[in-house]
Amino acid sequence: MPFKFERLEIPEILLIEPRVFRDDRGFFMETYKKNDFKEFGIDNYFIQENHSLSTKGTLRGLHYQKEPMAQGKLVRVIKGKIFDVGVDIRKNSPTYGKYASRVLSSENRLMLYIPEGFAHGFCVLSDEAEVMYLTTEVYSSECDRGIIWNDCELAIDWPIQNPIVSKKDANQPALRDADINFKYKP
Repeated sequence: MPFKFERLEIPEILLIEPRVFRDDRGFFMETYKKNDFKEFGIDNYFIQENHSLSTKGTLRGLHYQKEPMAQGKLVRVIKGKIFDVGVDIRKNSPTYGKYASRVLSSENRLMLYIPEGFAHGFCVLSDEAEVMYLTTEVYSSECDRGIIWNDCELAIDWPIQNPIVSKKDANQPALRDADINFKYKP
């Protein structure tokens, strides 16, 4: 199998390490393979790909789409380094309001799978970072929601001070006030 899957502190969030084949020309790696992902329980189909470029200190998030347009995300960095975060926002979940995070970079080539029912955000640690992610649903402005990045109840230990955030992200509600319709399904 060309991937190593690791369940994080929140078991639905997965760290994925692709197998990298190197030679004197460079490298080759698979970033997604339906059968391997399905074998590990990721059987949603990715139907949209997004690509962002952000400068050092930028923080994007915490974003999610509510049902019926909820998105799972497979996140990877093609240039630079980010601190990537997934927050459980499924009501009645044993890990509700908890987060899992990892550093993803173009050097370590790690990927993070964040399923539906989780908010997602990242901050840029390098001079700039290009982030690509596949989603299991298309973007829907009607279902687009967010949570303030510095919600004191979430207590995310962001590794940057005074991040650059959009006006939209700066005005998101706290988790306790967010418009969420996810329910935990054991």
